Amino acid sequence: MSASAIHSLWTTAATAAEPISKIGAPKIEYGQLSPTLIVIGAAVVGVLVEAFVPRKSRYYVQVFVSVVALAAAFAAVVALAAGGYGTTKARIAAMGAIAVDGPALFLQGTILLAGLLGVFTFAERRLDPEAHGNRVDSFAAQAASVPGSDSEKAAVKAGFTTTEVFPLLLFAIGGMLVFPAANDLLTLFIALEVFSLPLYLLCAVARRKRLMSQEAAVKYFLLGAFASAFTLFGIALLYGYAGSVSYATIAQVVDGTIANVDPALADTMGNDALLLIGAAMVVMGLLFKVGAVPFHMWTPDVYQGAPTPVTGFMAAATKVAAFGALLRLLYVVLPGLRWDWRPVMWAVAVVTMLGGAIVAITQTDIKRLLAYSSIAHAGFILAGVIAASPDGVSSVLFYLAAYSFVTIGAFAVVTLVRDAGGEATHLSKWAGLGRRSPLVAAVFAVFLLAFAGIPLTSGFAGKFAVFKAAAESGAGALVVVGVISSAIAAFFYIRVIVLMFFSEPRPEGPTVAVPSPLTMTAIGFGVAVTLVLGVAPQYFLDLASQAGVFVR
Repeated sequence: MSASAIHSLWTTAATAAEPISKIGAPKIEYGQLSPTLIVIGAAVVGVLVEAFVPRKSRYYVQVFVSVVALAAAFAAVVALAAGGYGTTKARIAAMGAIAVDGPALFLQGTILLAGLLGVFTFAERRLDPEAHGNRVDSFAAQAASVPGSDSEKAAVKAGFTTTEVFPLLLFAIGGMLVFPAANDLLTLFIALEVFSLPLYLLCAVARRKRLMSQEAAVKYFLLGAFASAFTLFGIALLYGYAGSVSYATIAQVVDGTIANVDPALADTMGNDALLLIGAAMVVMGLLFKVGAVPFHMWTPDVYQGAPTPVTGFMAAATKVAAFGALLRLLYVVLPGLRWDWRPVMWAVAVVTMLGGAIVAITQTDIKRLLAYSSIAHAGFILAGVIAASPDGVSSVLFYLAAYSFVTIGAFAVVTLVRDAGGEATHLSKWAGLGRRSPLVAAVFAVFLLAFAGIPLTSGFAGKFAVFKAAAESGAGALVVVGVISSAIAAFFYIRVIVLMFFSEPRPEGPTVAVPSPLTMTAIGFGVAVTLVLGVAPQYFLDLASQAGVFVR
């Protein structure tokens, strides 16, 4: 075929199609997307602050911008929920990319509140002794300098602080807000990257133990990159199977209810291997973010090495975002595959609950212990996911809200117990803490009891809701495993309480630093939520069940 003939083919094809001038402008519902837009906008402002505001004032400007943005975004979520967007007016916004519905708004509100408490712990500057007359926070003076080098010493002496952590935190929160609300696979992947990359960086900027912090960040980055690659490969296979990345279209192809099928697509639609392998890979990427066994290997090392305020925020908010995305994927895209994914999720939930609880017993570092505890909690939440019922969704939403504030509070308490080398995270250092500082030990004991699921704490209400939903959906055996795991887990939580209150304090033991009102607020809010959701959970359970319906 001659070049001119090919050229004429191209031109006739182009003229036969619609004229190019008719490409429609995208229709974006700014009001319904306002929570995410506010946070991303503030993150961009934070980057500009780093460029243009004098170094002395940056910290105050960044904290102000972050707090105002998160409060405004939370107000926007509440306004949307009050306007009926969580129930009657639930819809798909941004040309099919983002769902505005009950689960999305509930999880976004939880992430924003967790982020606000995260900002408070990030901004804490009274725990470390002053360095060269300057107050210091948990982050390296100059993240780019080699640990122990002259440039680092000069940066400490000059009183530098890494205020970039605030815009990074806002970018992470922005990605997390989109993640559970994503309504197509590409939006899901972009949101995953937008919140993962800032977290990789935040893990690397600890002021003390910098090498350990950088090691944690590299581990998290490498394993996270693998998980992202699996997710992207899975998305490609699902696209090959259904010819679309939209959740609704894939669900129709899986159910076999799709109308006018393209003949080229009809061949791949019969190929269940594409569907099963693709779905498995995307779910694998989400289970990595959740920290479920066997995708949990990064969790203890990263939790231990990262700066503690980052660990607290990450442990709370990442779980909320990832479980939200997992719920939407399983309930909206793959309900037609329920018989295929439930047995696999059963196995993952069982090994996650037992693995997290059993390995936690052997831990001697408080941050590693909380890391394995978070793995066990991922297993408990998976029991609610497996229920595959409206009660399952609402119980998972409630559990995530309860768990996230207990977690941030617990890690905020860990930042207070210090010795000459910074935070004293070895369990032996916590012996006798109840005699030296009864209030701090009592608050930490409340959080540990909530983790253990003791009645009158939010942990009990959450576990009860999740196990009830699982039992009603025929997963009774799973509930038995869950109760056994809870009993094993209770052992190591109670062991820490006994260590704090019934051991003799060591003369060279750590001191408890007096925090600023910022950390006090984070801890106080955690205690309040723990007790309120434990003593009177009904209102919040009703709220979660109203918010438990996904829009299709």
